[in-house]
Amino acid sequence: MVRRIIVGIAIGCIALGGFALVRAQTAAQESAPVTTRAEDVPAHHEAPPKGPLPTTLDPKLFPDALNQNLYALAAKEKKILYQQPCYCHCDREVGHQSLLDCYVDRHASMCATCQMEAVFAYQEWRKGKTAAQIRQEIIDGKWRNVDLSPYRVPQPAK
Repeated sequence: MVRRIIVGIAIGCIALGGFALVRAQTAAQESAPVTTRAEDVPAHHEAPPKGPLPTTLDPKLFPDALNQNLYALAAKEKKILYQQPCYCHCDREVGHQSLLDCYVDRHASMCATCQMEAVFAYQEWRKGKTAAQIRQEIIDGKWRNVDLSPYRVPQPAK
């Protein structure tokens, strides 16, 4: 009986030690600076467009408030989205050339990454940041903290 208790305690200690090690590794990874090679950054445009941009889909095509709001936002901020990468890697899978392309088709309506990045870009643009500054923050992963819940509510007609 005593032997079972000792074995149980030993297994528990090993498990707790393993858990503590995983937590420490995760904390170290989260606090480490992000280093990204240029070839790892999804497709985007470094400069503003020289000509007209494609039309984003009409927000009225979507039954839900989230997509209505985000497609309306994308229509207003096309020049900024044009210069941003999209970390769902739709450049590889669908051939998109920037975050804007996600809103030219229905892709963004089904992709939380595209949605969070567009809201992030919009919010940072409103704070006065440049497209290049926003792009670096997207590359650094700061878009991952975006709260989409305010955009799930229908907006009043203007």
